[in-house]
Amino acid sequence: MTTIHHRYASLCALAALLGLSACASDKTPATADVAVSRAAVANATSAGAADLAPAEMQSAREKLMRANQALAAKDYKTAQDLANQASADAQLAQSKASSTKATMAADELQQSIRALREELNRTNATTQQ
Repeated sequence: MTTIHHRYASLCALAALLGLSACASDKTPATADVAVSRAAVANATSAGAADLAPAEMQSAREKLMRANQALAAKDYKTAQDLANQASADAQLAQSKASSTKATMAADELQQSIRALREELNRTNATTQQ
């Protein structure tokens, strides 16, 4: 959890820094949004979202690619919109991955509890005989 919080804090710091410097031109906000989007996709990937939320990750990657293309074509409004959508998709993918991991951990814990109860019941049955 600490790593996720650290990455989130780094992403927020990057977004704030880029946001403060974004006032210079029309190009800068789009460039900043694409950079934030790239970081969000990277964070989601490192959180395992590619395996646990592949559709959302594919959507985020495609929108990021299209945002980069729009940026190269100097279509800054489209680049900014696509970058924001890619960030949202990446955050959704990361949330789904985290949720899936938590569910899997809870399931494993339930299995362990069940096994311990069965062992306890066997031990009690043997002791009572």
